[in-house]
Amino acid sequence: MGILEGKRGLIVGIANEHSYGTHIAASVTREGGECLFTHLPGEKMARRCSKAIEKVGLTNPWLEPLDASNDDDLDRVFEKIGSDFGSIDFLVHSIAFADRDWLKAGHFAATPRDVFNQALDISAYTYMAMGNRAAQIMPNGGGMIAMSYYGAEKAIPGYNVMGVAKSALESVTRYLAADLGHKDVRVNCISGGPLRTLSAMAVGGFAEILDWVEQKSPLKRNVTGGNVGDTAAFLLSPMAAGITGEVIHVDCGYSTIGL
Repeated sequence: MGILEGKRGLIVGIANEHSYGTHIAASVTREGGECLFTHLPGEKMARRCSKAIEKVGLTNPWLEPLDASNDDDLDRVFEKIGSDFGSIDFLVHSIAFADRDWLKAGHFAATPRDVFNQALDISAYTYMAMGNRAAQIMPNGGGMIAMSYYGAEKAIPGYNVMGVAKSALESVTRYLAADLGHKDVRVNCISGGPLRTLSAMAVGGFAEILDWVEQKSPLKRNVTGGNVGDTAAFLLSPMAAGITGEVIHVDCGYSTIGL
């Protein structure tokens, strides 16, 4: 019997089979959890998401389009989940966005206001917006996680406005945990190491980041999607009943090294 047996929840943020959301879905499914999914609007994104879900071994899952920047669309999705299932037990927020033209070394200071605002809206505010809605259909409590990165804590060349957005995301995690704890809803964040995903490849110098982590991390390797997926499954399960408001590093120990 898996640690998520009998649990159901929503995973937001599968773009393709390499996405952290896909690896999380695989671990959650292996542990007995039932996953519901959303995809970015459009037939192309629906096909990509469906293909990734099939790789996990799931057929005909609950899958809805979602524009996370639109409050009406957020309302629609969570109301439909409530109507279709009554309740959920977990939420996975694995989305982020920043204009890739501004994810290059030396391009931070001139970041336009609209680029800055959009990055914070999609990457941080949406965790709060989804968490608020999800908590309303978690009558028995539950767990939530979002995905961050070490660039939230230290300046990483090329990460730029996304680093600022991830800092906000980690702060949202703490305040959301404080707000929802009385409902027995736990809110955490995983700071995953660099992984070759669509969003990560938009960061200038990403290949050098991978090489550096492999050289300097205590485990002398980069993290795998499965490492993060398994941590997510644990945090969403009753086994993590006493953990909330935390940012858990899953980065082969890189964040513990000074030089």
